[in-house]
Amino acid sequence: MRPHLPANLLVVPTFTIGQAAELLGVSPDTVRRWVDSGQLPATRTTGGRRRLDGVALARFSAARAGAVASPPVAESARNHFPGLVTRVTRDKVMAQVEIQAGPFRVVSLMSREAADELALAPGVIAVASVKSTNVVVEIPHP
Repeated sequence: MRPHLPANLLVVPTFTIGQAAELLGVSPDTVRRWVDSGQLPATRTTGGRRRLDGVALARFSAARAGAVASPPVAESARNHFPGLVTRVTRDKVMAQVEIQAGPFRVVSLMSREAADELALAPGVIAVASVKSTNVVVEIPHP
């Protein structure tokens, strides 16, 4: 269980070009082209490597999600969709969490307590596990 962190103390993750490519379902070269053209903001480390801000990556991912391709004909009863949290809306009891998993937008309703314990916020990597009509959000191990 993760400790509850106030919103102003949440650490927003950054991602490498390769990590961003995997999350967006494209090649690292495509991500580099988006960065070079200014479509996707990135910073450079002291060693010269590019890093992408998780919040900016989440916004970019949500903005580029267009028409969803047809789902595969055969799929398992349990599916896992790794992606980026793009929005978290909390009230006193519940939270709505949106995840952009490649071209797919997955929405989960959960208790606010669960969202707080997972420290869900835009830019965080999460996995939507779907079984029937229930969507469970998990945080992968680093």
